[in-house]
Amino acid sequence: MSHFPHSDALCALTQPYCPDSVPDGLFDQAMAEISQFHSRHTPGYEHWLNANGLSVNDLDSLDDWSRLPPIFASFFKQQQLLSPAGIDARELTSSGTSGQKSRMRYDERSLGAARNMVAQIFQHYDWNTPNTPCNYLLLGYEPEGCISLGTSFTDQFLCQFAPVNRVAYALRRTGGGHEFDGFGVIAALQSFAEEGLPVRIFGFPAFLWQTLQRMQATGVADLQLAEGSLTLFGGGWKTHAAQEIPRQQLYERIHRQLGIKMSRCRDGYGAVEHAVPYLECAHHHFHVPVYSKVFVRHPADFTVQPYGRQGLLSFVSPYISSSPAHAVVMSDLATLHPGVSCGCGLSTDWFELHGRAATTAGRSCAMAASELLEKH
Repeated sequence: MSHFPHSDALCALTQPYCPDSVPDGLFDQAMAEISQFHSRHTPGYEHWLNANGLSVNDLDSLDDWSRLPPIFASFFKQQQLLSPAGIDARELTSSGTSGQKSRMRYDERSLGAARNMVAQIFQHYDWNTPNTPCNYLLLGYEPEGCISLGTSFTDQFLCQFAPVNRVAYALRRTGGGHEFDGFGVIAALQSFAEEGLPVRIFGFPAFLWQTLQRMQATGVADLQLAEGSLTLFGGGWKTHAAQEIPRQQLYERIHRQLGIKMSRCRDGYGAVEHAVPYLECAHHHFHVPVYSKVFVRHPADFTVQPYGRQGLLSFVSPYISSSPAHAVVMSDLATLHPGVSCGCGLSTDWFELHGRAATTAGRSCAMAASELLEKH
């Protein structure tokens, strides 16, 4: 019997982008339930609420979850915040490019909730095709035994929605680490094109960009991958030379050089600190599923910004019991837009990303949080 009936019910909803399918009051009940759990069991959390003007008794009647004080995602790089459910849980690390890694623990319940959300979104887009074997190109690490890196873990998990014919990895084991194998990736794509099965490409976009650049530079003929092929990216867009590749440009190149429709080139936004999946729609906008709510906050005072105004991306979702990451603020700048402005047919809000904010704001908020949480 779960301690989190409301949260479990919310995370099990089968229509990820249909707000009308959410039972009345369920989101509020689920958020109250998880916030009360962390207040009672997670060291320092109740103090954090109180310091931000809330008491545990306020939670039951709260319906504006932007009032719940978020924890800065960068704080999880400095300290593990665990509830009793997180003590023996599986640890996932972020691929922290800037040196500091986030270490987050996910108990089976929280991990199951996150996986279910992904499964429902794949179902929504008709990407769950158990009768269509695919070839896979994973733009990430060839596994060495136990996978703890969040991205490798995700790539492996994403292979369950269509049977695996063959898998190629972009980052090959060398015995002393991993190395990008550009020629190997090109050879795999060529043989995939000949084989004629749909191809699913998951992982870091920069590796595909390097591959396409190398194909062009070495005169490799454009390929036509089978109908039904799909690219879904996750992780940073920076190349080794730290140029940011515009997504539109990458999608055009994928279409031209690999023959995949642009509407089937999608990006995913997620973080090890917040495992709710945000996937682009066919119009390339990140819609918010019913499992979470998104606010954009002013970087200086954290006030919630209206649609169309830039600020820090902030999430609330009741899915996580292993860590008090049910209200987090990221170091990414974003703008929120109403669903109807997208035109893809989904009615939920969507956000646009503008890159990382200067880290000073993140550091000072994280420091403030650490002082509050360390006292207890």
